[in-house]
Amino acid sequence: MRVDPQRVFDLAVTAAVLPLAAPVMLVVATLVRLAMGLPVLFRHTRTGLHGRLFTLCRFRTMRAGLFGESDEVRLTGVGQFLRSFSFDELPQLWTVLRGDMSIVGPRPLLPQYGDRYTPEQARRHEVHPRITGLVQVSDETRSRGTRNSHWTYGTWIIGASGSTCGYCCALSGWWCDARA
Repeated sequence: MRVDPQRVFDLAVTAAVLPLAAPVMLVVATLVRLAMGLPVLFRHTRTGLHGRLFTLCRFRTMRAGLFGESDEVRLTGVGQFLRSFSFDELPQLWTVLRGDMSIVGPRPLLPQYGDRYTPEQARRHEVHPRITGLVQVSDETRSRGTRNSHWTYGTWIIGASGSTCGYCCALSGWWCDARA
């Protein structure tokens, strides 16, 4: 039986962080419930390891949208606060425990992008998607304030016209990064 060192790392970090995060998650869930009502969690289908679909859960940060409203209009003050400290991403720890995600790897993308990948870009599905990566923790990203920018989440590889811009991922290592 081969032991996957990344899975061991993921379980160790999650086991250490989850007990500390649980009270914070309870407070955040209460804030979301009071500010925006139900549901407290936002669920979204994403593409994971070997192209398998899974449900990604995050705390909700936006009001339910009316037709034509932009995300900026729908984002609440509580949601903006949660995003600024990444509290909205805490439920993803459960996804790591389930084995659908990893702590570090390429960001999981929406399934509809799959048909736009080049063979090289599709290699991102050779590893588990992640909660964070080098892009999110790099000084360049923090200094530009792009935590929630389109390229941080990996969608930068698909341009508005459907053209691709490039992809780079160190598949053999834990520090996968979706930027050129």
